[in-house]
Amino acid sequence: MGIRTYNPTTPSRRFITGFTFEEITKEKPHKPLTKYIGTSGGRNNLGRITSRFRGGGHRRLYRVIDFKRNKMDVPGVVESIEYDPNRSSWIALIKYADGDRRYIIAPVDLKVGSKVISTEGEAEILPGNSMLLEKIPVGTIVHNIELYPGMGGQIARSAGSQARILGKEGGYAIMKMPSNELRKIKLSCRATIGQVGNIDHSNITIGKAGRTRWLGWRPHNRGTVMNPVDHPHGGGEGKTKGGRHPVTPWGQPTKGYKTRKNKRTTAFILKRRK
Repeated sequence: MGIRTYNPTTPSRRFITGFTFEEITKEKPHKPLTKYIGTSGGRNNLGRITSRFRGGGHRRLYRVIDFKRNKMDVPGVVESIEYDPNRSSWIALIKYADGDRRYIIAPVDLKVGSKVISTEGEAEILPGNSMLLEKIPVGTIVHNIELYPGMGGQIARSAGSQARILGKEGGYAIMKMPSNELRKIKLSCRATIGQVGNIDHSNITIGKAGRTRWLGWRPHNRGTVMNPVDHPHGGGEGKTKGGRHPVTPWGQPTKGYKTRKNKRTTAFILKRRK
């Protein structure tokens, strides 16, 4: 996938970059696998803003992705590689031997005509094949990893993400996560072979505020430019900093303050990401 630059016809155009979309083979999605999901603007069921600085953005059709990969032992062929506005990775439309079609996350080197399969037994170690962790050799790069058997992939789904199997012991696989965390995951969980495609996603320069608005993000206001009633950093004369450690609008410390409370799963983390 190449990155495209533009002639500087405007100041923002000088630095903006975008994709060349060489890998995309089809423009419109497979209609039976789409549904419309409205946007919330960051508001909950009471109409109150619970996620700040969200709103607007271009309309999107949601593509129903098969994260569970529970179409067992039925071979499939990649029909197309498509763009998905709801995620950073590309998606692949798979046509199975029985005529069923499903979307999956497209890994690197998965092309139109490639064959994929999901099985509980053993299969070839090829991009897009889905197997149990106990059947995947040590050292293999995987993505779309389950945390609980049958729940569907939750780990390593964004563009360029990958995890590696470092070893197996006591019914668990030792995984090196995309964050470099070392974690134990049950061998009965499922993962897909390969690294998630669209690796250049992190190299894109947005270039202008309007493009961020298209993505559904509103302007982010710093606490130091607010009044004391609106933020703990607010108030003062001119560009004063306020003299307190950085906090959220509700007083919780930021920049390194640990908020993890889930002691139930701490035993599965062998090495934290930091």
